[in-house]
Amino acid sequence: MTEEQRTPRILIGKPGLDGHDRGAKVVARALRDAGMEVIYTGLRQTPEMIVEAALQEDVDAIGLSILSGAHLPLTERVMALLRENDMADVPVFLGGIIPADDLPALEALGVTGVFGPGASTEEIVALVRGAVERG
Repeated sequence: MTEEQRTPRILIGKPGLDGHDRGAKVVARALRDAGMEVIYTGLRQTPEMIVEAALQEDVDAIGLSILSGAHLPLTERVMALLRENDMADVPVFLGGIIPADDLPALEALGVTGVFGPGASTEEIVALVRGAVERG
């Protein structure tokens, strides 16, 4: 199978102490239904655990679901760990309760896309597919 034919592998992680994962599971299902392979790490993961799983699973993109309000420090740590592990080219997308004022900071960190409540699964799938194809 050539690189172009390889099924995209997407890791969905829930960093921090947030215990609500319905949105993460909806996104994981939408990506799977769109033909992608999804690895869901489960609740209460550290950034280190998420990046280690991404490294071990050789993922093409990472989705973070954060509802706790700690999206800036958690995302900053994930992005730093990706750089340290020569994975800075792996697109990262974020979902959760993200204030609009924080979007420029997340973009500056290198986040590919941010989805809030009400985002359509079609929009998420399109962004992830496009990011993986460009990668």
